[in-house]
Amino acid sequence: MTEQTQNAAQHEDNKLIAERRAKLSEMREQGNAFPNDFRRDATAAELQAKYGDKTKEELESLGIKVAIAGRMMLDRKAFKVVQDMTGRIQIYASKDVQKDTKHWDLGDIIGVRGTLSKSGKGDLYVTMDEYVLLTKSLRPLPEKHKGLTDTEARYRHRYVDLMVNEDSRRVFYARSKIINTMRQYFTERDFMEVETPMLQVIPGGATARPFVTHHNALGIDMYLRIAPELFLKRLVVGGFERVFEINRNFRNEGLSTRHNPEFTMVEFYQAYADYNDLMDLTEDMLRTITQKVLGTTTVVNTRTLADGTEETVEYDFGKPFERLTVVDAILRYNPDIKAEQLADDASARQVARNLGIHLKEGWGLGKVQIEIFEATAEHRLMQPTFITEYPKEVSPLARCKDSNPFVTERFEFFVGGREIANGFSELNDAEDQAERFQAQVAEKDAGDDEAMFYDEDYVMALEYGLPPTAGEGIGIDRLAMLLTDSPSIRDVILFPAMRPEHKAEPRKDEE
Repeated sequence: MTEQTQNAAQHEDNKLIAERRAKLSEMREQGNAFPNDFRRDATAAELQAKYGDKTKEELESLGIKVAIAGRMMLDRKAFKVVQDMTGRIQIYASKDVQKDTKHWDLGDIIGVRGTLSKSGKGDLYVTMDEYVLLTKSLRPLPEKHKGLTDTEARYRHRYVDLMVNEDSRRVFYARSKIINTMRQYFTERDFMEVETPMLQVIPGGATARPFVTHHNALGIDMYLRIAPELFLKRLVVGGFERVFEINRNFRNEGLSTRHNPEFTMVEFYQAYADYNDLMDLTEDMLRTITQKVLGTTTVVNTRTLADGTEETVEYDFGKPFERLTVVDAILRYNPDIKAEQLADDASARQVARNLGIHLKEGWGLGKVQIEIFEATAEHRLMQPTFITEYPKEVSPLARCKDSNPFVTERFEFFVGGREIANGFSELNDAEDQAERFQAQVAEKDAGDDEAMFYDEDYVMALEYGLPPTAGEGIGIDRLAMLLTDSPSIRDVILFPAMRPEHKAEPRKDEE
């Protein structure tokens, strides 16, 4: 939309808003313009489910009286369409009623009492025997055929998006169902739901740049949490052997189709379990969620290819998920690379250089391997896959593998080329953890803003004894993206972070 067209549209909207304000002013003069004494007794979906199969004659004989309420979305004079949280239903206005409601506009919230009937076309409707305007809408809805198609406007004004876009409403109903199913899954297996601090003195549990704030009364800087991990493991130390938390994390990083500075995760911890147990649990839980939310274990997504064309991809959650090590994944998708080239720092660096991967001088072999994996293999993991045996260098909180201390008992879960989950057998050796924290501090001192802080109290908790434990985090937003076929994380977050809006300059005749 050009700036001239945008200004013209704004001018037209301002005229309509002025007209609606005038109508509201008349309503105020006549009495209460915002009544709150109407009570509905049915929703559109309830009526459709209960009476949708009845014939016109059957409904006439039953004489069912109902009270409905919602937002008026269409006005065809005699037949108007009302939308509530469950769907839409028609209302019928006689000529006298049409005259009496001529001050109504699309977007107004209304209440109607009348007889439930069925049209000749087979559509349910409610006769307008009694009716009331509950809330006057001062702003016009988007043009009915185009809807709210501007993507940025949909994110900035989600309330309008939800009014007019059924697909958006469907996405957020699905997201709610994902979370509810997940919560039920954990509670049925004796996991205890807990809440841990969002404001922390030491941000830990992940390698990320935190948001900093200041507590005036205490006179100290505090951080919005980047992960709840270290507090949840303190609870396992305390004796809560199965815990989970569904809540927000905050990371002071860039915006993208996969990243929002505040996002939702579930983190859970189970004592007397290892990463294999959690992979089994995760596979079963994701299969359960997929079946519950979609009614099938086949997830269908639409992908946009480099040339702009689209393809449909199916992800099968019904089959056993594949499990590959980091090295095995690199070798599978890089047939020219040999295993021995990845086992030596100098040769691995040469492989990375040949692939055009930029490496920092201080990185060890483990970090180099991960850079090669992320550049060449990660985006090709289409079907549900667990990648295991991450190097110790990039896994500061994970337990080393007994048979090979270079790697850890850690996995990440991928589908559609996206990481959805990260889990591992927890490091419960207090001395080893202290050494790894020290290494992270050295990296932070060297300029790595995402390196971890040294958490002395967490080390003390480990000194009391953490039982053998496994833990995991799953990104709720990315899982919602997958199950709703949403291309951007902003599509599944009700109010995503947005850059400041550029306001158009007002027209001189509107100043």
